[in-house]
Amino acid sequence: MTLLIIIIALALIFDYINGFHDSANSIATVVSTKVLTPLQAVLWAAFFNVLAFWIFKDHAVANSISKTVYKDFITLPVIFSGLLAAIFWNLLTWWYGIPSSSSHTLIGGFAGAAIAHALMTKGIGYSWAKIVDADTIIKTILFIFLAPIIGIVISVFITLVTIMRNIWWRLAIISLATFATILMFDHFEETKIKENVQKFYGIDKYSKEISSIETDLKQKQGDTVLLNKLAVNKEKLAKANETYNLVSPYLSKYDQTGADYIAKLSNDNGWLQAVAISKIKDAARNANDFLVLEAKSPDNKEIKAEYDIAKDKTEGYKEPLKLYMSKKISADSAIVAMNLIYPIKAKNIDNVKAKMETFNIQRDFSNEISKADNAIVEYGIIGAAILFMLVYLYVEKIKTPSAYTMSYMFKKLQLFSSAAFSIGHGGNDAQKVMGIIGAALIAHGSIQDFGQLPNWVPAACYIAIGLGTMSGGWKIVKTMGTKITKVTPLEGVAAETAGAFTLFFTGQMGIPVSTTHTITGSIIGVGVTKRISAVRWGVTTNLLWAWVLTIPVSAILAAISYFIVSFIMKF
Repeated sequence: MTLLIIIIALALIFDYINGFHDSANSIATVVSTKVLTPLQAVLWAAFFNVLAFWIFKDHAVANSISKTVYKDFITLPVIFSGLLAAIFWNLLTWWYGIPSSSSHTLIGGFAGAAIAHALMTKGIGYSWAKIVDADTIIKTILFIFLAPIIGIVISVFITLVTIMRNIWWRLAIISLATFATILMFDHFEETKIKENVQKFYGIDKYSKEISSIETDLKQKQGDTVLLNKLAVNKEKLAKANETYNLVSPYLSKYDQTGADYIAKLSNDNGWLQAVAISKIKDAARNANDFLVLEAKSPDNKEIKAEYDIAKDKTEGYKEPLKLYMSKKISADSAIVAMNLIYPIKAKNIDNVKAKMETFNIQRDFSNEISKADNAIVEYGIIGAAILFMLVYLYVEKIKTPSAYTMSYMFKKLQLFSSAAFSIGHGGNDAQKVMGIIGAALIAHGSIQDFGQLPNWVPAACYIAIGLGTMSGGWKIVKTMGTKITKVTPLEGVAAETAGAFTLFFTGQMGIPVSTTHTITGSIIGVGVTKRISAVRWGVTTNLLWAWVLTIPVSAILAAISYFIVSFIMKF
């Protein structure tokens, strides 16, 4: 319990320090252009950060951090060591006013601590591919460079369109760009829906399992146990793909039919039957402390042995649950049968029964599909485009344009662009510390899954990040708002709008990016539109080095921390 409390405290400290970095990014330009005072900007950003939770249903950064390390290697000491490294690197870069990525710091920290843990428990020859998700790491590293480049391109485009003298050409280009954006987001929505449904059917899980087994077979050729596992997983993958191919054509019609229709159609046609048994089995065994057992197994050989038994035997829950799902036996009878297969703790019987009685595969499938819905984002983009066009028309055609009215217009528009960026920041980053605390609570056994996360966790995380922004973020604000290039209200609007769009764009693709990198690239873009020399490239080069070094340095620091923590815990 002591280590859990320390981890929660460290997570909130990290969240507080995160305020120095990422939250400051969302208010840097609006403060440097004196549109809002620092306090007003903080409150403004915080409000729209919170609003993001009603807009985004998926949070790419939180998911990527949780997927960086495989579950077998996430323990309380690993989380503790990763947090220590992340806090140290964030403080160091804050001290020098360098806007590094808190998300990448966490990714590097957890990966480094997990690898150190694997080296100590599995040996130096253990495959890294079984410790960390290489795809997530590669994507993350790739977008260290791509996110700011996207921000630069978009901010240059917005600035050039904004300063066009012919307002009618300007409005036509905005309309065309908005239409193209909506088409692109519709494509992202369809892709994300299909990806979610594939995960629902376990296609990604079976594919990874097959890949892992094939890697093991290269070292243990002819191993009958591995060959049997390979055959079983290939059969499961084939069945899952077969069912998915039946559902897939209807997913493309989501905008016309909706998630409920697709879910009902799938249920009525029996396309959810096989996965339903697997899902209710998972729900039942998780309610019997299976997740807690799984979380504690890496650090304890006895628990690991029990976990392996539970994992194997609870597969037998499927037979009585099939009878229950077909209404051939009652919930109580199914529990009696399940108890004979693998014991259900007395304190968990009511929990297991509740999970069974409330289980609804059609509802769960509908929820999984609707997670990808981005209609609110699309409406927001259309609304923002209309707002900008109306403001341009009013200032330049209804009122007599002057330097004062133009400056005043862009100061007001910057309120909306900063709000959009704060929404993008909230949707991209806000859940990562909640995820860390949730993982720690599960690893300790305090909760079964993230659905049981206590209400105090999000409240504490929001307070911590807000306090951090108010008390220490101004070094980063100064770097972002003045040191890269001098930012005017017009350029602030362009940079924040470009940053917001980049976050929405990458978020819809499910790619983990840094809000820091995004807004930095956007600010560089508005500087370049004036002249190349308007950007202080020496400052930019220093930022780039910090970005490149963040993941490996955090990983090394976390590995060192883990070795020290492990040594101390032995005494």
